[in-house]
Amino acid sequence: MSTKSILNESSMAFLERYLNNASPTGYESEGQKIWMNYLTPYVDTFITDTYGSAVGVINPDAPFKVVIEGHADEISWYVNYITDDGLIYVIRNGGSDHQIAPSKRVNIHTKKGIVRGVFGWPAIHTRGRSGKEEVAKIETIFIDCGCMTKAEVEALGVHVGCVITYPDEFEILNKDKFVCRAIDNRMGGFMIAEVARLLKENNKTLPFGLYIVNSVQEEIGLRGAEMITQRIKPNVAIVTDVCHDTTTPMIDKKIEGDLKMGNGPVIAYAPATQNILRELIVDTAEANKIPFQRHATSRVTGTDTDAFAYSNGGVASALISLPLRYMHTTVEMVHKQDVEHVIQLIYETLLQLENNHDFSYFKS
Repeated sequence: MSTKSILNESSMAFLERYLNNASPTGYESEGQKIWMNYLTPYVDTFITDTYGSAVGVINPDAPFKVVIEGHADEISWYVNYITDDGLIYVIRNGGSDHQIAPSKRVNIHTKKGIVRGVFGWPAIHTRGRSGKEEVAKIETIFIDCGCMTKAEVEALGVHVGCVITYPDEFEILNKDKFVCRAIDNRMGGFMIAEVARLLKENNKTLPFGLYIVNSVQEEIGLRGAEMITQRIKPNVAIVTDVCHDTTTPMIDKKIEGDLKMGNGPVIAYAPATQNILRELIVDTAEANKIPFQRHATSRVTGTDTDAFAYSNGGVASALISLPLRYMHTTVEMVHKQDVEHVIQLIYETLLQLENNHDFSYFKS
């Protein structure tokens, strides 16, 4: 299958809309609606759970169940404290980076709608005159929404517990670099949806049930995957997430590995990745001339792979990652070709599973 035809005009329109929509951890429902609407023509039915994980199912009556998975949530902030002068202090909802916050615009999500604000910061002329310059820390960053009192802030509908996201939207740099906040990991949800589309358009009938899973709450500890795997009880799980492009400044390759955007999908080596399934993916990549990289993740992958692998008495699991620059910032960047290759690798791996009618070695 040629990668040239994978992403069409409809795919790109969906990607832009999906990335631009806010889906902070715990508040993923609007993004899930966009995702499910796109996926509807390509699946037989849907499953949703109490906390909002969404699953498109192909061949739901089949006894053998294969999951392909990404996660839907993005990092964000919570309103934690409103001063008498109308300034807002925050706490994290996921791994939000305090160092990038100063001077960023934000959306505060309220029942009255979006309230705009900015992470204010003192001018360079005024900092450090006491001999020690204050740095950005969780205790020093604050949001200003143009109000002069706490009562003004509350009149806008802002209260402790409101979630806060960045508005930075999708763009393409130099023709083939996708840039946006929340590529980690709504790009995963996009890629698994494209796999479902390709299966439908190429008239592929699988001998197993395929569960296209868009989990919630990964950014706070893999919680959505923990819940939905108990619901599905899969036999196999192929998870996709992002990993670091380690060619950028200030990353130590001796610690993080040698991975580069544009060099292909990254296949993980870790205790949670089942050896037979991982090698099937490697063999599939080699047979289809799909470029790939390897990454040793040590004790855990830090992704939903860990939640699936150790559930239900053990699920044969593997991780295919997308190399990404500037993780947990508003300018996360991936290579279009890598996106296409991850889609192709998952698709071809499913066809290899289709050709193998003896699934016994994936079972306990």
